[in-house]
Amino acid sequence: MGQLTQFAPFLLMFVVIYFFMIRPQQKRAKNEKEFESSLKVGDKIITKSGFHGKVVELADTSAVIETMSGKLKIERSAISMEMSAALNKKA
Repeated sequence: MGQLTQFAPFLLMFVVIYFFMIRPQQKRAKNEKEFESSLKVGDKIITKSGFHGKVVELADTSAVIETMSGKLKIERSAISMEMSAALNKKA
């Protein structure tokens, strides 16, 4: 019984860390994966570095976007889910 009460604070700390740090991060990663896979040609997007464009081609892990200065090939993971959602919400 004494050893159990000794480890209770560590167990409680792990549970708190799991629910406030690990679980939300896993949920966010899952949402980003779903967003990347739901992209389609014609979507207006903003990259994480701030480029605005429209998707013109999609490959497995990359996308070609058309910007005002031309076409760029980028990784799908470089597209910002939050900024693109805000852009499409305004329109």
